[in-house]
Amino acid sequence: MTTTPPEPGKGAEGSWLRLPGAFRFPFGTSASGLETDTRSTAGRDEAAADQIAERDTRDVDARDDMAGAPPVRSFREAFRRRSLRARIGLLAALGVGLAVAATSVAAYLTVRNQLHTSRDDNLFVRARSAVGSLLSTPEELVGIPADALSAADVNLGLISAGGQRYIARGAPGAVKAPPFGAPEQAVARGDAKQSIRTASLNGTEYRVVAVPVPVRAGTGLALVLAQPTADTEEVLHQLGLVLLIVGGLGIVAATTAGLAIARAGLRPVERLTAAAEHVAATEQLEPIEVRGHDELARLATSFNAMLAALSRSRERQQQLVADAGHELRTPLTSLRTNLDLLVQSATRGGLSDEDRGELLADVHAQSEELTILVQDLVELARDDPATAQVEELDFAEICERAIDRVKRRAPGLTFDVKLAPWVVKGDATALERAVANILDNAAKWSPAGATVQVRLDGGELQVIDEGPGIPPADLPHVFERFYRATDARRLPGSGLGLAIVKQVADRHGGAVEAGRADAGGTRITFRLPAATSA
Repeated sequence: MTTTPPEPGKGAEGSWLRLPGAFRFPFGTSASGLETDTRSTAGRDEAAADQIAERDTRDVDARDDMAGAPPVRSFREAFRRRSLRARIGLLAALGVGLAVAATSVAAYLTVRNQLHTSRDDNLFVRARSAVGSLLSTPEELVGIPADALSAADVNLGLISAGGQRYIARGAPGAVKAPPFGAPEQAVARGDAKQSIRTASLNGTEYRVVAVPVPVRAGTGLALVLAQPTADTEEVLHQLGLVLLIVGGLGIVAATTAGLAIARAGLRPVERLTAAAEHVAATEQLEPIEVRGHDELARLATSFNAMLAALSRSRERQQQLVADAGHELRTPLTSLRTNLDLLVQSATRGGLSDEDRGELLADVHAQSEELTILVQDLVELARDDPATAQVEELDFAEICERAIDRVKRRAPGLTFDVKLAPWVVKGDATALERAVANILDNAAKWSPAGATVQVRLDGGELQVIDEGPGIPPADLPHVFERFYRATDARRLPGSGLGLAIVKQVADRHGGAVEAGRADAGGTRITFRLPAATSA
């Protein structure tokens, strides 16, 4: 055995010994426990890591300050400007991308950990097997051919407690010695039971393990086994590339599927859009076909319900115009006839003063009737009162004012009035007109000298007349616009009074109904909620 002088820069780590020999040792596959790495530079590494983390934090803060909030708002605005189909596709791609990225990272880290653990366990098993063979003595190690160690994919050597190193002798450069250092020398001295670390030698990274050799001749030794990490890192590199390719394909597939699903899912919405555009362009309220029972089908059903409501509103509007034209035709024709007679009498004569007075009285009555009809039409045509003054008021006082007005128009009737205070919240003008219409209806049907009963108690107003009553066939229709029973066609009126009463009741959250009184007349009940519950 020959000893070579220490290389420059090696210092106390000892000298190299080159010895010839032959070598073949078993490779174990069972795992063994790993000890904590022994590294002399742990403190310096932690300090360097803290400095790097602090620098990265400052860099991130600087980038945030430079970026500011406007780019975030710009991204959101750009995202919102995209179509719903594009946003669904992008969100699907983002969701799948995050899932693929998380899965790929987890798989890569798991495989890397397993490979590193398996490699380290295998190195320890092989090192302990070598310790039990003839390779654990310098005398035997020198007899191993260098080519045998080169074929075993490991570099093997011995290091003494004093730092002296032994490797197989062979042709120069035939076998690379394992990296020796302080951790391996600590194992040889007995300061550590074993060591494992990653070290670099001549540009090649090795995984280096050291286990103690039983003491012989009083000299402590450690067997050092090193294996290049290139093969393991190559496997990990290929795995990372495969995961990246598969993840990219998954994101592309998810984006395509998201766009396809969005296109299929939004097709009913497109039909709704086309239907709405068709209604706007043609004003034809045609319902669309409803398919399925999902949320979009419910949306289509609601859209059809809206179209049906709009169609009914249009029909009511057309019916109102037609009925108004019919009701206006009679007073206008009569008014024009009387005016023509007055004009002819003024130019040709032939009318006595008495006849002229009667014609003027008829013209005045017809103009008043026409004025009331137009006012009623305007009131019914409004969706909401034009100038509604909503306030808390006493419904009893409103009823008293309406009764005073009707008394002047029906002096031959007696009004039996009992009113209890009832505070409501609403429009005083509209409520007074509704009560007056109910009283006018009772006065119109009551015979001369009859009594009209008016009762207000607990927010319920009842008006009972002594007329013939409403026939049962007409009761469901008395609050419809322009509806007039057969017996009512011979009496003045437009058929809008009770319709206005119902409209006022609905606007104030109340109700109105008609029925027969116990004595045979008509009883109309008008209910309003109190101000606290309105």
